[in-house]
Amino acid sequence: MKFNIARPIHFLLCVVAISITCLLSCQKGDKYIFPDSNDKTKPGTVTNVKVRNFNGGAVLTYSLPNDQNLLYVQANYMINNKTVRQSKSSYFLDTIRVEGFQSSKDYTVTLTAVTRANISSDPVTVTVHPDTPYYEIVRKSLKLSPDFGGINIQGLNVSKSAIGLNMINIDPVTKKFVIADNHYTSSDTIDYSVRGYPTAPTTFGVFVTDDFGNVSDTLIVNATPLFEELLDKSKFFTYQTNSDSYIGYGGILPYLWDGFTTEGPGQAPWQTTIGPIPKPIQGTFGVGRTYKLSHFTMWVRSYGYANPEDFTIWGSNVNNPADAVTPGGAAAGTVSGDWTALGSYHFPDPPSGLPQGQTNAADQAFINAGVDFDVPFNSPAVKYIRVEVKDTWFGLDYTYIEEISFYGNPQ
Repeated sequence: MKFNIARPIHFLLCVVAISITCLLSCQKGDKYIFPDSNDKTKPGTVTNVKVRNFNGGAVLTYSLPNDQNLLYVQANYMINNKTVRQSKSSYFLDTIRVEGFQSSKDYTVTLTAVTRANISSDPVTVTVHPDTPYYEIVRKSLKLSPDFGGINIQGLNVSKSAIGLNMINIDPVTKKFVIADNHYTSSDTIDYSVRGYPTAPTTFGVFVTDDFGNVSDTLIVNATPLFEELLDKSKFFTYQTNSDSYIGYGGILPYLWDGFTTEGPGQAPWQTTIGPIPKPIQGTFGVGRTYKLSHFTMWVRSYGYANPEDFTIWGSNVNNPADAVTPGGAAAGTVSGDWTALGSYHFPDPPSGLPQGQTNAADQAFINAGVDFDVPFNSPAVKYIRVEVKDTWFGLDYTYIEEISFYGNPQ
């Protein structure tokens, strides 16, 4: 049988020729030709503009001009008496967002269509009337109340907007108001205290700012901070209960209040271990007398590993309180036998935002300075305290804590 090799070779040559022809055809015919950027023709204006207002801003919709050289639509507007803002929207879209307005009132927005040659259309002027800006809504919700060693600030931020809360008081030297504390948040609930003030009549104020430089009016009150003191750690003592953790590597509970916030020769943290029978990660101790606690400061080794991430502080004012299996993560006010949950806390995430195991020197400095936590104002007075760790950063079933300092009012 003869095999004719000429036919397959001829077929292959035809395929190659067709492929080259198609390639050349695609390169020539499919090349996108941009409109001429040297075309100085003035574009048409946007038309049929509609306004939808929202808190602190507005969304404008419009019909685009029929210009092939159009690149974007630009909005120019003043959000207050001194700040000019500019927003741009691609020619692919028919909406533009303007925001950051100081108040709920009429503002003028000027719209222009702009070409690739940077030629602007005639301006189109529209009026917007934003709803009340969120920073003003937050300001109206604020309440200042005396707290231990300072002032408590509460309010609502339902929109979870990024805002700044600025606490002011009178400088004793200049006799003028100065900013004493800045607090930035996007949480829906505002509840924090600024401390370090004597138990004497003091003028406090707070105002709200937003990301656009707007500033609210100032809420001013005269208040007398409540007395608080650092609990005397020399009066603390271990109150061992059956549910308390096993001690690991000699890290006895009194190391929790020995005054050393970092490790070194003769300086160690309270450290638990697993042990033969599973137990909660906790330690219980007495403080020597009854206190209404106001806040506490905790020092830990670092982020990650067995350092506490979520924990609960329990208290009891009963003489020789009976042991109870207290649930970690319980809400403040939860009662378990002789014990009441004073609060459940999450140790703040690394300020750098880095993931676990990749924290930096600034994160460590934040930890080394100690982290402060508030005890709810309506918490009961206590003379016994239990620290219960619900979760550690790496999910381990043991923990270590360098030091805890409690503050409060002796009863």
